[in-house]
Amino acid sequence: MSATVLTASALLLDMDGTLVNSDAVVERCWRRWALKHGLDPEAALKVVHGRQGYATMAVLLPDRPVEENYADNRVMLAEETADVDGVVPVGGAPAFMAAIADLPHALVTSADSALATARMTAAALPMPAVRVTAEQVGASKPDPEGFLKGAAELGFGPADCIVFEDSEAGIAAGRAAGMRVVGVGPRAAALSPDAHVEDLTQIRVETAEDGTIRLHVSAA
Repeated sequence: MSATVLTASALLLDMDGTLVNSDAVVERCWRRWALKHGLDPEAALKVVHGRQGYATMAVLLPDRPVEENYADNRVMLAEETADVDGVVPVGGAPAFMAAIADLPHALVTSADSALATARMTAAALPMPAVRVTAEQVGASKPDPEGFLKGAAELGFGPADCIVFEDSEAGIAAGRAAGMRVVGVGPRAAALSPDAHVEDLTQIRVETAEDGTIRLHVSAA
């Protein structure tokens, strides 16, 4: 089995689809919303991943006033936060989080703080001390703001960071931030990340004497 080795000073981690499998909840909530608005649920599900809800709504209903999107997004967040049925860790996530516990890392998610806490708790994963949630950014992924804020809070430049992402919007955000990207899961496979894994069991973390993080990425 071949392996790619990537080196970094800090890791920036998306949550949904990367650390936590919340697809069941996302699909339940967004199918309801799409049907309520006369949209094809399957078409809607192709654009929901990685973005904040209001940004997804703006794509799906481009002529609707933004205030209505923000209002709907608040309702959607409440529904998603209350529904953790089927929320589980992505394969290898518990061991991966344990391996990086003492290394510079941050959560960078399109979820708000309450939703992030609910899903990380449901998946029994530790919440990183540094996190950038929806409340802390003015623009949703694919804008790079969240990743740039995470890197700055950790004290590293973009070139020293590696992003873990599963979605098109998230991978685009990582690239726009000037960072390398490890794509996780099936959505990421076709998006040409710097490395791709089916799940986090394919990542082995090693720390060099100078503190550099070495990621051994096994081929699927």
